[in-house]
Amino acid sequence: MSEELSAAEIEEKVASGAAWEEFCEQLKGLGSFITDQRTPTDAFNRAEGFRYLTRLLRNSLEGVIESGSAEYPVMRGLGNMVKLGADNPDNMYLGATIHGDYEYRLRGTRGSVFYLSFASISGGYGADGTMITDGFLDSNSLQVEPDGSFEIVLSQRERPGNWLPLTEKTRSLNIRQTFLDRASERPAQIDIERLGEAATPPAYSAEQLYKHLQRINGNLHGTVKLFADWTDSLKPAMNALPPADQAYCQSIGGDPNIFYFHAHWALAEDEALEIRAPVIPECQTWNFQLDNYWMESLDYRYHRITVNKHTARYEDDGSVVLYVAARDPGVGNWIDTAGHADGTMCWRWIGADEHPDLEARVVKLEDIA
Repeated sequence: MSEELSAAEIEEKVASGAAWEEFCEQLKGLGSFITDQRTPTDAFNRAEGFRYLTRLLRNSLEGVIESGSAEYPVMRGLGNMVKLGADNPDNMYLGATIHGDYEYRLRGTRGSVFYLSFASISGGYGADGTMITDGFLDSNSLQVEPDGSFEIVLSQRERPGNWLPLTEKTRSLNIRQTFLDRASERPAQIDIERLGEAATPPAYSAEQLYKHLQRINGNLHGTVKLFADWTDSLKPAMNALPPADQAYCQSIGGDPNIFYFHAHWALAEDEALEIRAPVIPECQTWNFQLDNYWMESLDYRYHRITVNKHTARYEDDGSVVLYVAARDPGVGNWIDTAGHADGTMCWRWIGADEHPDLEARVVKLEDIA
């Protein structure tokens, strides 16, 4: 580890190229998660798995090397088509690296996005495999000025107005913007600054590079292992949709306002998974999404792989019926498998006081009325 080396030893490892070679060698080990005996062996799923690694690597390089300073925080979103952990297609994700020893201010304009939440997080997938919510603030309690602007102070010491608590262990800021209709809603615009921040950051150093490369590998290995294990644990709930372990969901960064259902699915070409929500509770919203084996949401740019409170077609009695299938059955709400034969899936009750169970069964496409 970098803490065990002197500054001179670190500089030598960077200058000689040894630090880079070690980084690349460790990076190679990620492939073992994709080719593990528990995972699908077909080329289609393995190709998606390796693509998944490239997406996570791209995002981690940007997030750590270019935007990973808690002293000089940068607000950034997930990179283009970066997906992990059943990413919600209705969400725009933003975040920043922060530290509980500092204080920060967020400035923004509310926009018209349906739901907006802010969470200060301790831990990390590459640290201890958890992401614990230290402080939480959402649009239900956010104080917004008449012109749509707002400010939030992030600190350990309580402040008047909008305040997001930090702890000495806080290491990141997570922001979720949830849309009911992306075409008509405007996202919030949000910037971050550290209070008391120096004018200019110091020049990039060999020690920074060395630590960043180690951090990236730690993040990647922790992230890929966590979701590979989670996917494997969902297999007993094949083609059912039981409630997830809510405490576990919260321990890895879940939104406190959300009640989650997760499961695995597998279908033949002539089959459909019929999912019924007999009761829709009073809630801010709900949604369902289809994911691949690696818990990446399927490509919602070109396929209808998700539905929510606003976009769903309801039955006469107010219930909702979904059909996960390779082709449109012509009734209910069709969820396109987008060329996949198996994967994972997720249902969320968001801001609900009750969390009714869901019904799921496999039917023949030809038998759907």
